[in-house]
Amino acid sequence: MPAATSTSEPSAAEAVNPSPRLGLALGGGVARAPAHLGALAVLETAGVPIACVAGSSAGAIVGAIFCAGVTLARTQELVGTFNWWRIARPVWPRTGFVSFDRLETWLADLIGDIGFADLRLPFAVVATDLETGEPVILRDGPVARAVHASCAVPSFVEPVAVAGRLLGDGGVSNNLPVDATRALGATYVVGVDLFRPSLRRSWGPLAFGVAALENLVRRSGGGIEAADFLICPDLAGESYFRFQRRLALVEIGARAAEAQLPEIWAALGVMAPGTASKP
Repeated sequence: MPAATSTSEPSAAEAVNPSPRLGLALGGGVARAPAHLGALAVLETAGVPIACVAGSSAGAIVGAIFCAGVTLARTQELVGTFNWWRIARPVWPRTGFVSFDRLETWLADLIGDIGFADLRLPFAVVATDLETGEPVILRDGPVARAVHASCAVPSFVEPVAVAGRLLGDGGVSNNLPVDATRALGATYVVGVDLFRPSLRRSWGPLAFGVAALENLVRRSGGGIEAADFLICPDLAGESYFRFQRRLALVEIGARAAEAQLPEIWAALGVMAPGTASKP
């Protein structure tokens, strides 16, 4: 159905300085993904106009569900039952130790076996070409397949063949996909960063290596520097691999987004809904 057109002309101020088109870049973070849900719930409840979304790895899962129109309340219900056995199965270790085909099936059952054009919001998934190391932006074909590819951690998870390329985890080449969000038409990109490193001194010498690895993944692709604004939930010490604190992570993500709402509204050049102007 074609969009309705308006007969009114934009004002001179609107023509010169139109409101920014806000896009979200949802970064990877493995089992920290529920923090994305908390941030999204706050933005949606506040009425922040989200025009498009791009996601990498865990951010691709959450972005696909959100852009498909699954309610955040329903998504948070599903988080309460999420575990590794729902998304992974052991395989003979030729190209990986586990397959994420269960993840692809789970997502397709949830949102439907749909393509990107069927989503309610423009969406992009970032994966990595495992032969060249280049980031690959996926915007065509089955959504669940693209998300599967973006989550396939090299060596651990079997890679995914898409359009003649062998693809793996998007976090390897572009963990916070700001460029992909701009390619969707966003003029102001809010990144949600789940990979802020922390030094776990109780781990001894290993602590420095783990923190360095976190920093490498966090900064892959340059999204941290390229984002117009960052929401950084306080996830210091939270696991990347255990789902037991999934509901606590939702709350942590919500608190981080709530604290940043005034700055986001200011950047959009509008007053937050329900805020009265002072005389």
